[in-house]
Amino acid sequence: MIKNLICLVILLAMCPITALAQQPAVEKALDDYNRAPSVEAANRFFSLLDQEEFTEERIHFSPRVPADSLRQQVWYWASEWFYDKQDYTQSKDYGLKALKLYHGSSDNKADCLNLLGCIYVRLGDFKNAAAYAKQCLNIDMASGDHDRISSSMNTLAGIYMAAHQADEAEKLIVQAINHADLANNPARKAVLLGTASEIYHSLTQEEKALDYAQQAYDLEQKLGRSLPAAYRLDQKASALMGLKRYEEAEKALREAIPVMREQGDLHSLAIASNHLGTCLILQKRNDEAFPFFREAADLLVKMGDPVNEMYSRRGLCLSQWESNPDSARSELNRFNFLKDSLYSSESAEALARLNAEFGNDQLTLANEQERYAHIRDLVIAALLLVLLAAGAWWIIRRQRHRQQQHINKLMREIERLKAESEAARAAMASSQENSADIEDALPDEPAPTIVGVTENEFLTRVIDFVNDHLEQGDFGLENMADHFAMSVSTLRRRLQDATGVSPKSYIQAIQMQHACNLLDSGLQIADVAMQCGFTEPGSFTRTFKRVLGLTPTQYRARA
Repeated sequence: MIKNLICLVILLAMCPITALAQQPAVEKALDDYNRAPSVEAANRFFSLLDQEEFTEERIHFSPRVPADSLRQQVWYWASEWFYDKQDYTQSKDYGLKALKLYHGSSDNKADCLNLLGCIYVRLGDFKNAAAYAKQCLNIDMASGDHDRISSSMNTLAGIYMAAHQADEAEKLIVQAINHADLANNPARKAVLLGTASEIYHSLTQEEKALDYAQQAYDLEQKLGRSLPAAYRLDQKASALMGLKRYEEAEKALREAIPVMREQGDLHSLAIASNHLGTCLILQKRNDEAFPFFREAADLLVKMGDPVNEMYSRRGLCLSQWESNPDSARSELNRFNFLKDSLYSSESAEALARLNAEFGNDQLTLANEQERYAHIRDLVIAALLLVLLAAGAWWIIRRQRHRQQQHINKLMREIERLKAESEAARAAMASSQENSADIEDALPDEPAPTIVGVTENEFLTRVIDFVNDHLEQGDFGLENMADHFAMSVSTLRRRLQDATGVSPKSYIQAIQMQHACNLLDSGLQIADVAMQCGFTEPGSFTRTFKRVLGLTPTQYRARA
């Protein structure tokens, strides 16, 4: 009993320590506006959204804006903010408040309706999701905008699929793909192909599902979008599991999950973890499946997604039934609670699908109620939780500080080598002006080979290569090895020996050092991102903050 409670405490302590985090500035500004609505308060809220690079351009209102228009915009963007943070209950509340303030039909109203449709899908309420999505589609159809039509059709198709009306979803997605082709929007088409894969998977047409998922993945790779590409790998894995190609499915999921974790898409991470746990159970590797179901369940509880939580609880029960029957029965209790509380036409079909995938023999075993709720054990568990939370917080802070110190040291060394290289080139240029013989003997550019050069000269040439190729995005080890006429393994080993860090870490330090120089020059953040090898500013901002501990805007504003 004590052992089980201690294990539970340790698992909880491994989750993000949100209780210690302060309220985000954006949400504080929103609370300030709700307490005392004013144009000034609204503009502060939108200014913070702009600083977070959440809006494409800064939104600013004049003092004469009508109060209802102001509330409408604040609440709509609040709904978008909380949806992005995966707080779907708050997102729904603000979205409904904003919708009441729209009059007639407009693109803005369609955006709000589409957002509400997506929110209700996340909350497992497919009836309301479909109602809002249909209203959105009607407005978009009247507009004749093929891109908007394809988007709203995709949302509605996803809702029908989630509600297990795959035949209706198939009709919609075929039309949506045609509209996306007319709009010539490859990013939209990639999303639609992914939805088509999920629909054909639900229709058990797995070869077709796999083909659509592969097309979507190839398109996302071509567009350079790593997180959407991870979604397509998850969809591909579902089709592969349907074809009983479990090893290939596992490989795809293990490639997708780290990207979702790094990019902070916790909802997709939870769903993909459920899929990987399922894939492992199908291979009779129950012990390996447990941690994936555990993480998924914890995330889905925080997000308020009971439908997908059922998959997690069921997986936790199956993965522990032989090794830890007491814990398995506890998960079975939670599964039955969710089943009873969610039982409706939609959830009944969902449960039928669950049972059909693996059989329900174990889940129909007697639901024995264990009684191990002693006061003493609960007090011990609570104390352990507090101590572990405090310790985890301290360790995380220390690790981040050490990592940032190490990166800063690498960046200073890179800056020193660049300065020495520039000084040497200046001296060479001066010498060439005075001696024609020396000018003939010393070419303007060093030979690509790095055989026999000193360590400092080797690193200087690596730095020059990366900086010269950042904007084109071809600064990886393979291209660098070709340039220096050596094998990738030799280059990797030499770079590791010279720097003491992995080649990836050193190249990233060069990127960040170059980014700091560009930011100091006053260049726009979007231009800095492009010149540093990033395809989109958001990805650059996340990487910069993770490596250096502050956003590009905060770096530029430092004293």
